[in-house]
Amino acid sequence: MTRHVVVIGAGIVGLSSAIWLRRAGIEVTVIDRGTPGSGTSHGNAGVLAACAMVPVTGPGLLAKAPGMVLDRNFPLFLRWGYLPRMLPWLRKYLSHANDADTRRIALGLTSIVGDAVEQHKSLCDDLGLGEWVNESDYCFAYANRAAFEAESYTWALRKQAGCVPTLIEGQDVRDYEPALGPDLRFMAIMKHHGFIRSPSGYVQALATAFEGMGGTILQAEVKDFDLSGGTVSAVHTTQGTVACTEVVLATGVWSKPMMAKLGLNVPLEAERGYHIVFEDATGGPARPTMIASGKFVATPMDQGVRCAGIVEFGGLEAGASKAPLAFLRRHAAKAFPNLKATSEIEWLGHRPATTDSLPLIGQVGETKVFAAFGHQHIGLTAGPKTGRLVAGLIAGAQVNTDLAPYHPQRFSKTT
Repeated sequence: MTRHVVVIGAGIVGLSSAIWLRRAGIEVTVIDRGTPGSGTSHGNAGVLAACAMVPVTGPGLLAKAPGMVLDRNFPLFLRWGYLPRMLPWLRKYLSHANDADTRRIALGLTSIVGDAVEQHKSLCDDLGLGEWVNESDYCFAYANRAAFEAESYTWALRKQAGCVPTLIEGQDVRDYEPALGPDLRFMAIMKHHGFIRSPSGYVQALATAFEGMGGTILQAEVKDFDLSGGTVSAVHTTQGTVACTEVVLATGVWSKPMMAKLGLNVPLEAERGYHIVFEDATGGPARPTMIASGKFVATPMDQGVRCAGIVEFGGLEAGASKAPLAFLRRHAAKAFPNLKATSEIEWLGHRPATTDSLPLIGQVGETKVFAAFGHQHIGLTAGPKTGRLVAGLIAGAQVNTDLAPYHPQRFSKTT
Protein backbone atom coordinates (compact mmCIF):
# COMPACT_ATOMS: atom_id res chain seq x y z
CA MET A 1 0.00 0.00 0.00
CA THR A 2 1.22 3.51 -0.80
CA ARG A 3 2.16 5.27 2.43
CA HIS A 4 -0.73 7.37 3.69
CA VAL A 5 -0.61 9.10 7.07
CA VAL A 6 -3.77 10.22 8.83
CA VAL A 7 -3.22 13.16 11.17
CA ILE A 8 -5.99 13.44 13.74
CA GLY A 9 -6.26 17.08 14.80
CA ALA A 10 -6.12 20.30 12.76
CA GLY A 11 -4.43 22.51 15.33
CA ILE A 12 -0.88 23.82 15.21
CA VAL A 13 0.68 20.45 16.13
CA GLY A 14 -1.39 18.45 13.65
CA LEU A 15 -0.89 20.80 10.73
CA SER A 16 2.82 21.17 11.45
CA SER A 17 3.10 17.38 11.35
CA ALA A 18 1.10 17.25 8.12
CA ILE A 19 3.19 19.90 6.35
CA TRP A 20 6.50 18.26 7.25
CA LEU A 21 5.15 14.89 6.13
CA ARG A 22 4.09 16.36 2.77
CA ARG A 23 7.57 17.82 2.40
CA ALA A 24 8.85 14.26 2.78
CA GLY A 25 6.61 13.22 -0.12
CA ILE A 26 4.11 11.27 1.95
CA GLU A 27 0.36 11.33 1.29
CA VAL A 28 -1.45 12.95 4.23
CA THR A 29 -5.06 13.40 5.32
CA VAL A 30 -5.84 15.65 8.30
CA ILE A 31 -9.07 14.79 10.11
CA ASP A 32 -10.75 17.03 12.68
CA ARG A 33 -14.32 17.34 13.92
CA GLY A 34 -13.94 21.13 13.72
CA THR A 35 -12.32 23.53 11.31
CA PRO A 36 -8.54 24.19 11.34
CA GLY A 37 -7.42 26.41 14.19
CA SER A 38 -10.82 26.51 15.90
CA GLY A 39 -9.79 24.68 19.07
CA THR A 40 -7.08 25.36 21.63
CA SER A 41 -4.79 26.63 18.86
CA HIS A 42 -7.16 29.59 18.56
CA GLY A 43 -7.30 30.61 22.21
CA ASN A 44 -3.84 31.38 23.48
CA ALA A 45 -1.59 34.36 24.14
CA GLY A 46 0.06 34.01 20.74
CA VAL A 47 3.58 34.09 22.23
CA LEU A 48 6.43 32.04 20.82
CA ALA A 49 7.79 31.59 24.30
CA ALA A 50 11.28 30.17 23.96
CA CYS A 51 11.82 30.71 27.71
CA ALA A 52 8.73 28.70 28.75
CA MET A 53 10.59 25.63 29.98
CA VAL A 54 9.89 25.85 33.72
CA PRO A 55 6.83 23.80 34.80
CA VAL A 56 4.17 25.08 37.17
CA THR A 57 5.05 22.28 39.59
CA GLY A 58 8.07 23.92 41.19
CA PRO A 59 9.36 23.14 44.68
CA GLY A 60 6.97 24.23 47.41
CA LEU A 61 3.81 24.12 45.30
CA LEU A 62 2.23 21.45 47.47
CA ALA A 63 2.30 23.71 50.53
CA LYS A 64 1.19 26.79 48.61
CA ALA A 65 -1.61 25.31 46.50
CA PRO A 66 -4.48 25.47 49.06
CA GLY A 67 -3.84 29.16 49.71
CA MET A 68 -3.61 29.86 45.98
CA VAL A 69 -7.02 28.34 45.29
CA LEU A 70 -8.64 30.34 48.11
CA ASP A 71 -7.02 33.66 47.14
CA ARG A 72 -9.30 35.60 44.77
CA ASN A 73 -6.28 37.60 43.61
CA PHE A 74 -4.32 34.52 42.51
CA PRO A 75 -4.93 33.14 38.99
CA LEU A 76 -5.81 29.59 40.05
CA PHE A 77 -9.43 28.49 40.14
CA LEU A 78 -11.21 25.23 40.91
CA ARG A 79 -14.77 24.04 40.35
CA TRP A 80 -15.06 22.28 43.69
CA GLY A 81 -17.59 19.73 42.51
CA TYR A 82 -15.01 18.39 40.08
CA LEU A 83 -12.31 17.88 42.71
CA PRO A 84 -13.14 14.23 43.59
CA ARG A 85 -12.84 13.23 39.91
CA MET A 86 -9.46 14.86 39.45
CA LEU A 87 -7.84 13.81 42.74
CA PRO A 88 -5.92 10.83 41.26
CA TRP A 89 -4.46 13.11 38.58
CA LEU A 90 -3.77 15.88 41.10
CA ARG A 91 -1.82 13.58 43.43
CA LYS A 92 0.49 12.53 40.60
CA TYR A 93 0.80 16.11 39.34
CA LEU A 94 1.80 17.49 42.75
CA SER A 95 4.25 14.62 43.30
CA HIS A 96 6.53 16.35 40.78
CA ALA A 97 6.68 19.56 42.82
CA ASN A 98 10.29 19.08 43.86
CA ASP A 99 13.68 20.29 42.70
CA ALA A 100 14.88 17.13 40.97
CA ASP A 101 11.70 16.65 38.91
CA THR A 102 11.45 20.34 38.09
CA ARG A 103 14.97 20.36 36.68
CA ARG A 104 14.33 17.16 34.72
CA ILE A 105 11.10 18.53 33.24
CA ALA A 106 12.69 21.89 32.42
CA LEU A 107 15.46 20.12 30.54
CA GLY A 108 12.90 18.18 28.52
CA LEU A 109 10.84 21.26 27.68
CA THR A 110 13.90 23.27 26.65
CA SER A 111 14.50 20.92 23.73
CA ILE A 112 11.13 21.69 22.15
CA VAL A 113 10.69 25.39 23.00
CA GLY A 114 14.21 26.85 22.93
CA ASP A 115 14.30 27.46 19.18
CA ALA A 116 10.60 28.26 18.76
CA VAL A 117 10.95 31.29 16.47
CA GLU A 118 13.35 29.47 14.16
CA GLN A 119 11.05 26.44 14.02
CA HIS A 120 8.03 28.57 13.11
CA LYS A 121 10.04 30.26 10.38
CA SER A 122 11.24 26.92 9.04
CA LEU A 123 7.64 25.74 8.95
CA CYS A 124 6.13 28.67 7.12
CA ASP A 125 8.78 30.70 5.25
CA ASP A 126 8.84 28.38 2.23
CA LEU A 127 5.04 28.53 2.14
CA GLY A 128 5.03 32.30 1.78
CA LEU A 129 3.62 32.70 5.29
CA GLY A 130 6.62 34.26 7.00
CA GLU A 131 4.76 37.49 7.74
CA TRP A 132 2.70 35.65 10.36
CA VAL A 133 5.75 35.30 12.62
CA ASN A 134 6.53 38.57 14.38
CA GLU A 135 9.92 38.67 16.10
CA SER A 136 9.79 40.69 19.29
CA ASP A 137 10.79 40.97 22.93
CA TYR A 138 8.74 39.08 25.51
CA CYS A 139 8.40 41.08 28.71
CA PHE A 140 7.69 40.18 32.33
CA ALA A 141 6.32 43.13 34.32
CA TYR A 142 6.71 43.20 38.12
CA ALA A 143 5.78 45.62 40.86
CA ASN A 144 9.42 45.94 41.92
CA ARG A 145 12.76 44.17 42.05
CA ALA A 146 11.74 42.23 45.16
CA ALA A 147 8.82 40.69 43.28
CA PHE A 148 11.19 39.65 40.50
CA GLU A 149 13.69 38.18 42.95
CA ALA A 150 10.90 36.20 44.60
CA GLU A 151 10.89 34.14 41.39
CA SER A 152 14.66 33.65 41.39
CA TYR A 153 14.36 29.86 41.21
CA THR A 154 12.44 30.07 37.92
CA TRP A 155 14.80 32.66 36.45
CA ALA A 156 17.84 30.60 37.43
CA LEU A 157 16.46 27.65 35.45
CA ARG A 158 15.81 29.91 32.48
CA LYS A 159 19.36 31.21 32.70
CA GLN A 160 20.71 27.65 32.65
CA ALA A 161 18.75 27.15 29.42
CA GLY A 162 20.38 30.25 27.91
CA CYS A 163 17.46 32.61 28.49
CA VAL A 164 18.95 35.62 30.26
CA PRO A 165 16.75 38.72 30.66
CA THR A 166 17.61 42.38 30.35
CA LEU A 167 16.47 44.09 33.57
CA ILE A 168 15.12 47.63 33.72
CA GLU A 169 13.29 49.58 36.42
CA GLY A 170 11.77 52.91 37.31
CA GLN A 171 11.57 55.46 34.53
CA ASP A 172 13.20 53.06 32.08
CA VAL A 173 10.10 50.89 32.36
CA ARG A 174 7.88 53.89 31.61
CA ASP A 175 9.99 54.80 28.59
CA TYR A 176 10.04 51.25 27.26
CA GLU A 177 6.33 50.52 27.74
CA PRO A 178 4.27 53.68 28.42
CA ALA A 179 1.01 51.71 28.58
CA LEU A 180 1.89 50.07 31.90
CA GLY A 181 0.31 51.37 35.09
CA PRO A 182 2.36 53.10 37.80
CA ASP A 183 2.37 50.04 40.07
CA LEU A 184 4.58 48.10 37.63
CA ARG A 185 8.07 49.49 38.09
CA PHE A 186 10.36 46.58 37.20
CA MET A 187 10.68 44.56 34.00
CA ALA A 188 12.59 41.51 32.76
CA ILE A 189 12.88 41.62 28.98
CA MET A 190 13.52 38.47 26.99
CA LYS A 191 15.08 39.07 23.59
CA HIS A 192 14.76 36.80 20.55
CA HIS A 193 11.16 35.82 21.08
CA GLY A 194 8.09 36.36 18.93
CA PHE A 195 4.33 36.28 18.65
CA ILE A 196 1.46 35.59 16.26
CA ARG A 197 -1.10 38.36 15.75
CA SER A 198 -3.92 35.90 15.01
CA PRO A 199 -3.29 32.32 16.14
CA SER A 200 -6.44 30.97 14.47
CA GLY A 201 -5.71 32.91 11.26
CA TYR A 202 -2.18 31.52 11.27
CA VAL A 203 -3.36 27.93 11.60
CA GLN A 204 -6.00 28.47 8.90
CA ALA A 205 -3.30 29.83 6.59
CA LEU A 206 -1.17 26.74 7.28
CA ALA A 207 -4.19 24.56 6.47
CA THR A 208 -4.68 26.31 3.12
CA ALA A 209 -0.98 25.93 2.35
CA PHE A 210 -1.12 22.24 3.25
CA GLU A 211 -3.98 21.71 0.80
CA GLY A 212 -1.94 23.58 -1.80
CA MET A 213 0.81 21.00 -1.26
CA GLY A 214 -1.63 18.24 -2.18
CA GLY A 215 -2.79 17.43 1.33
CA THR A 216 -6.39 16.57 2.23
CA ILE A 217 -8.49 17.92 5.11
CA LEU A 218 -11.58 16.00 6.19
CA GLN A 219 -14.05 17.37 8.73
CA ALA A 220 -15.21 14.33 10.69
CA GLU A 221 -14.91 12.75 14.12
CA VAL A 222 -12.57 9.79 14.51
CA LYS A 223 -14.25 6.99 16.44
CA ASP A 224 -11.73 4.13 16.41
CA PHE A 225 -8.57 2.61 14.97
CA ASP A 226 -8.38 -0.59 12.96
CA LEU A 227 -5.57 -2.49 14.69
CA SER A 228 -6.62 -5.96 13.59
CA GLY A 229 -3.16 -6.72 12.22
CA GLY A 230 -1.31 -5.35 15.24
CA THR A 231 -0.56 -2.07 13.52
CA VAL A 232 -2.97 0.62 12.41
CA SER A 233 -4.43 0.11 8.95
CA ALA A 234 -7.41 2.49 9.04
CA VAL A 235 -9.37 4.93 11.15
CA HIS A 236 -13.12 4.80 11.46
CA THR A 237 -14.81 8.20 11.30
CA THR A 238 -18.30 9.66 11.15
CA GLN A 239 -17.67 10.12 7.42
CA GLY A 240 -16.53 6.57 6.81
CA THR A 241 -13.34 4.54 7.04
CA VAL A 242 -10.02 6.01 5.93
CA ALA A 243 -7.22 3.56 5.14
CA CYS A 244 -3.73 4.51 6.30
CA THR A 245 -0.26 3.22 7.08
CA GLU A 246 0.44 5.51 10.05
CA VAL A 247 -1.50 7.85 12.32
CA VAL A 248 -0.48 11.01 14.16
CA LEU A 249 -2.69 11.66 17.18
CA ALA A 250 -2.70 15.41 17.87
CA THR A 251 -6.08 16.12 19.45
CA GLY A 252 -4.94 17.62 22.74
CA VAL A 253 -6.94 16.66 25.78
CA TRP A 254 -9.34 14.65 23.60
CA SER A 255 -6.50 12.20 22.86
CA LYS A 256 -6.97 10.33 26.14
CA PRO A 257 -9.83 7.99 25.05
CA MET A 258 -8.03 7.20 21.78
CA MET A 259 -4.88 6.30 23.72
CA ALA A 260 -6.94 3.96 25.90
CA LYS A 261 -7.78 1.99 22.75
CA LEU A 262 -4.02 1.48 22.36
CA GLY A 263 -3.63 0.15 25.89
CA LEU A 264 -2.30 3.29 27.59
CA ASN A 265 -4.05 5.11 30.40
CA VAL A 266 -2.60 8.60 29.98
CA PRO A 267 -3.13 10.77 33.08
CA LEU A 268 -4.37 13.76 31.14
CA GLU A 269 -6.47 16.55 32.63
CA ALA A 270 -8.20 19.51 31.04
CA GLU A 271 -6.63 22.72 32.27
CA ARG A 272 -9.26 25.30 31.47
CA GLY A 273 -7.72 28.46 30.01
CA TYR A 274 -9.45 31.80 29.44
CA HIS A 275 -8.86 34.87 27.35
CA ILE A 276 -10.54 38.18 26.70
CA VAL A 277 -9.97 40.10 23.49
CA PHE A 278 -10.38 43.84 23.95
CA GLU A 279 -11.38 44.69 20.40
CA ASP A 280 -9.88 47.66 18.55
CA ALA A 281 -8.10 48.53 21.76
CA THR A 282 -5.91 51.52 22.49
CA GLY A 283 -3.69 51.88 25.53
CA GLY A 284 -2.36 48.33 25.40
CA PRO A 285 1.22 47.00 25.20
CA ALA A 286 3.34 47.18 22.07
CA ARG A 287 4.62 43.61 22.53
CA PRO A 288 3.63 40.50 24.54
CA THR A 289 3.81 41.33 28.23
CA MET A 290 3.38 38.91 31.12
CA ILE A 291 1.84 40.60 34.16
CA ALA A 292 3.62 38.59 36.82
CA SER A 293 1.17 39.25 39.64
CA GLY A 294 -1.72 37.90 37.56
CA LYS A 295 0.19 35.30 35.54
CA PHE A 296 -1.49 36.38 32.33
CA VAL A 297 -0.10 37.75 29.07
CA ALA A 298 -1.36 40.80 27.21
CA THR A 299 -0.58 40.59 23.50
CA PRO A 300 -1.29 43.06 20.69
CA MET A 301 -3.25 41.20 18.02
CA ASP A 302 -5.13 41.98 14.82
CA GLN A 303 -8.46 42.12 16.67
CA GLY A 304 -7.13 44.17 19.57
CA VAL A 305 -5.40 43.30 22.83
CA ARG A 306 -5.77 39.72 24.00
CA CYS A 307 -5.31 38.98 27.69
CA ALA A 308 -4.81 35.24 28.14
CA GLY A 309 -3.84 32.94 30.94
CA ILE A 310 -5.49 31.76 34.15
CA VAL A 311 -5.62 28.16 35.33
CA GLU A 312 -8.94 26.57 36.23
CA PHE A 313 -9.62 22.91 36.90
CA GLY A 314 -13.15 21.77 36.24
CA GLY A 315 -13.19 19.25 33.41
CA LEU A 316 -14.43 19.41 29.83
CA GLU A 317 -18.16 19.60 30.32
CA ALA A 318 -18.85 22.71 32.43
CA GLY A 319 -19.32 26.11 30.83
CA ALA A 320 -17.25 29.20 31.53
CA SER A 321 -16.92 30.46 35.09
CA LYS A 322 -17.40 34.12 35.94
CA ALA A 323 -14.53 34.44 38.43
CA PRO A 324 -11.59 33.86 36.02
CA LEU A 325 -12.98 36.38 33.54
CA ALA A 326 -13.58 38.91 36.30
CA PHE A 327 -9.99 38.33 37.45
CA LEU A 328 -8.66 39.06 33.96
CA ARG A 329 -10.68 42.26 33.64
CA ARG A 330 -9.66 43.49 37.08
CA HIS A 331 -5.96 42.87 36.60
CA ALA A 332 -5.89 44.08 33.00
CA ALA A 333 -7.46 47.37 34.07
CA LYS A 334 -4.84 47.79 36.78
CA ALA A 335 -1.91 46.87 34.56
CA PHE A 336 -3.09 49.03 31.64
CA PRO A 337 -5.15 51.88 33.12
CA ASN A 338 -5.66 53.59 29.75
CA LEU A 339 -6.86 50.47 27.93
CA LYS A 340 -10.00 51.28 25.92
CA ALA A 341 -11.92 48.93 23.63
CA THR A 342 -15.02 49.00 21.43
CA SER A 343 -16.16 45.58 22.67
CA GLU A 344 -14.92 42.38 24.30
CA ILE A 345 -14.77 38.73 23.28
CA GLU A 346 -14.58 36.01 25.94
CA TRP A 347 -13.15 32.54 25.32
CA LEU A 348 -12.70 29.31 27.25
CA GLY A 349 -10.58 26.40 26.03
CA HIS A 350 -8.94 23.27 27.37
CA ARG A 351 -5.19 22.80 27.62
CA PRO A 352 -4.02 19.16 27.73
CA ALA A 353 -2.07 18.74 30.99
CA THR A 354 -0.12 15.58 31.77
CA THR A 355 0.87 14.78 35.35
CA ASP A 356 4.56 15.34 34.56
CA SER A 357 4.09 18.53 32.45
CA LEU A 358 5.73 16.90 29.42
CA PRO A 359 3.98 16.14 26.12
CA LEU A 360 3.75 12.74 24.47
CA ILE A 361 5.83 12.57 21.29
CA GLY A 362 6.58 9.26 19.60
CA GLN A 363 5.21 5.91 18.50
CA VAL A 364 2.86 4.03 20.79
CA GLY A 365 4.47 0.61 21.02
CA GLU A 366 4.67 -0.89 17.51
CA THR A 367 1.20 0.27 16.47
CA LYS A 368 2.34 2.87 13.88
CA VAL A 369 0.27 5.38 15.85
CA PHE A 370 2.39 8.38 16.86
CA ALA A 371 1.40 10.58 19.79
CA ALA A 372 1.83 14.35 19.50
CA PHE A 373 -0.15 15.97 22.30
CA GLY A 374 -0.09 17.05 25.94
CA HIS A 375 1.71 20.40 25.56
CA GLN A 376 -0.25 22.22 28.29
CA HIS A 377 0.86 25.91 28.06
CA ILE A 378 3.32 25.54 25.17
CA GLY A 379 1.24 24.17 22.29
CA LEU A 380 1.68 27.11 19.93
CA THR A 381 5.32 27.55 20.90
CA ALA A 382 6.31 23.90 20.47
CA GLY A 383 3.86 22.89 17.73
CA PRO A 384 6.19 23.20 14.71
CA LYS A 385 9.10 21.45 16.46
CA THR A 386 6.80 18.62 17.59
CA GLY A 387 5.40 18.23 14.09
CA ARG A 388 8.87 18.16 12.61
CA LEU A 389 10.01 15.49 15.08
CA VAL A 390 7.00 13.25 14.47
CA ALA A 391 7.27 13.62 10.71
CA GLY A 392 10.94 12.73 10.96
CA LEU A 393 10.16 9.57 12.89
CA ILE A 394 7.60 8.49 10.32
CA ALA A 395 9.73 9.41 7.31
CA GLY A 396 12.81 7.70 8.73
CA ALA A 397 14.82 10.91 8.92
CA GLN A 398 17.49 11.49 11.54
CA VAL A 399 15.97 13.14 14.63
CA ASN A 400 18.62 15.13 16.47
CA THR A 401 16.61 15.40 19.70
CA ASP A 402 16.47 13.06 22.66
CA LEU A 403 12.83 11.94 22.63
CA ALA A 404 13.05 9.83 25.79
CA PRO A 405 11.39 12.47 28.04
CA TYR A 406 8.28 12.44 25.83
CA HIS A 407 7.94 8.72 25.16
CA PRO A 408 4.29 7.59 25.36
CA GLN A 409 5.37 4.30 26.94
CA ARG A 410 6.14 6.09 30.19
CA PHE A 411 2.42 5.68 30.87
CA SER A 412 1.16 2.13 31.26
CA LYS A 413 -2.42 0.91 31.40
CA THR A 414 -2.26 0.97 35.20
CA THR A 415 -0.72 4.44 35.54
